[in-house]
Amino acid sequence: MSSDAPVGQLSPQPWLSDPATRQVIEALTADGSEARFVGGCVRDGLLNRPVRDIDIATPNPPETVMALLDSRGIKTVPTGLAHGTVTALCGGRSFEITTLRRDEMTDGRHAQVAFTKSWREDAARRDFTINTLSSDLDGRVWDPFDGLADLGGRRVRFVGDPETRIGEDVLRILRFFRFNAHYGLGAPDHPGMVACRKLAARLTELSAERIAAELLKLLAAPDPTPVVTVMRAEGIFAPILPELEFPDRLKVLVWLESRALIRPHIGPDPLRRLACLLPPDGHAARSVGHRLHLSNDQTDRLCAIVEGWPSVSAGMEFKMARRMLHRTGADLFRDQVLVAWSEDRRVNDLSSSALTAHWTGLLDLADGWRPLLFPLRGQDALDLGLTPGPAIGTLLSQVEAWWEDQDYRPDHAACLTRLKDLLG
Repeated sequence: MSSDAPVGQLSPQPWLSDPATRQVIEALTADGSEARFVGGCVRDGLLNRPVRDIDIATPNPPETVMALLDSRGIKTVPTGLAHGTVTALCGGRSFEITTLRRDEMTDGRHAQVAFTKSWREDAARRDFTINTLSSDLDGRVWDPFDGLADLGGRRVRFVGDPETRIGEDVLRILRFFRFNAHYGLGAPDHPGMVACRKLAARLTELSAERIAAELLKLLAAPDPTPVVTVMRAEGIFAPILPELEFPDRLKVLVWLESRALIRPHIGPDPLRRLACLLPPDGHAARSVGHRLHLSNDQTDRLCAIVEGWPSVSAGMEFKMARRMLHRTGADLFRDQVLVAWSEDRRVNDLSSSALTAHWTGLLDLADGWRPLLFPLRGQDALDLGLTPGPAIGTLLSQVEAWWEDQDYRPDHAACLTRLKDLLG
């Protein structure tokens, strides 16, 4: 199929008719040059999915791009001149504008590029056919590599030879599965799958940050379970995350998050889903967090979910649940309940109405939870004549343990009486 003429048409799109979009395109084409929307905005627009990022390509070099935009009063940021990329800021939106390119040399992680005037050459360096589509301001769509057919058939297919494309950037292995989770239907494209399996050991060449970003985007898919199952079976995780297992537990969690429960605080959560795939081993979870270079908060949350969910059960007394809530907070407790419920359904397969009521009761408890403050302070002990020092902390901890055991009912006066009793 030739890329010389448009072969498709976008339906009316808010982002296409946005005045800011039109201003940027009119500036880029003021000298008679061509400018097209490329990549995700065209792909998602054709699927009538929300479009967040608007990428534009043009044959003009970045210096010309900046001059054209500046002449119309549009602010520019030289975000990647060596790779031909300029960001335009207009109407409260940002537009990434890149000069048409072709790869001169790649090493599996980085590419050296040269500018070109050929739209087909630029499209040929992209990873998947569904990402090679481009359109103009009128919504006319160019399709140099049969991306429209693949998009309609929900196929994720490499442009050209899969091994060659992966050799250019090893991250494309993870992108292949991530795009299958978000756009694919049925088994992944066989030649692509074979190439990913063959080259999976090279994933260790990637930075932790790139791996983590792709993994979390994959886990954010409506239902990543089928793709995760294939990745584990084909050994894709083995070089980078051998700890990942239990895709059947993930399947139940996805069902709970997206279909079984309609609650304001529950929805798809990539980090919770990652925790669901790990064994109940805090050391393993922390190792994964460090290996992926997750933030401290993300790693702590991952470990807390993994370490805490085995303590949650369908027969859990609400008194014990309130104690966990006090110590963890509602959000983390909710995570632990969902993973524990997923494991319960994974193991038992069937669930009675009574068990379901108990699990939902734990979630109700979390939804209605308000943080509790221990009634006593150090000053209360000092007012009783105690000398400042570690002994005060020890005594207060003993009273707090008693307060927890009483299900947080004792007020300040009762806790003060308990402190006096400990003092004899």
